[in-house]
Amino acid sequence: MKRTLIVTTIILALATTTFAADITLPPPQKTGGKPIFDAINERQSTRSLDESALDNQTLSDLLWAGFGYNRENKRTAPSPKDLQETDIYVILKEGVYIYDAKNNKLLEKNTGDFRKDATISQDFVKTAPVNFIFVVDKSKESGHTAYFSVGAIAENIYLVAASKGLGTVLRTSINKDALRKTLKLNANQEAVAGQTIGKKK
Repeated sequence: MKRTLIVTTIILALATTTFAADITLPPPQKTGGKPIFDAINERQSTRSLDESALDNQTLSDLLWAGFGYNRENKRTAPSPKDLQETDIYVILKEGVYIYDAKNNKLLEKNTGDFRKDATISQDFVKTAPVNFIFVVDKSKESGHTAYFSVGAIAENIYLVAASKGLGTVLRTSINKDALRKTLKLNANQEAVAGQTIGKKK
């Protein structure tokens, strides 16, 4: 009887649990948008963000512009010696993912709401719909030149956000210790910055 009760409890718990899963993104929109000078003119950092989720098309466009592939084995942002040492992790309300640029997918890394780990003290980060975390593989590039790549990726995202009327801000105030566990990083990986994105309030 006791064993049956335990099994029933486990089944009920599984039935009511929401599991994160890999997300196949729609193809990114590679044409259109605002003229580049309009986007540059409207580019700014925004911390007042709505909590509503962004759709998968928007995520696809932002991620592709940030560090997708626009030529064979070549990316939309530069990296030192073409080492492509940077990965974009995506923290959403429902889970944590890594951007698979080759296949245009979000690969599930963790389940649950870990947005609080994307910041040390900035409350708006904990409720914003999307946080990108830029992670550098130090076994590929251990010097500061990798940060130039991160900056270029973030600026691409800024311009697409401006083109779409979204708000975003690049941040170095991230909880590196918590993110190491949340993102399941290995010894060679380091989270160096975050970029928070959402609709403007």
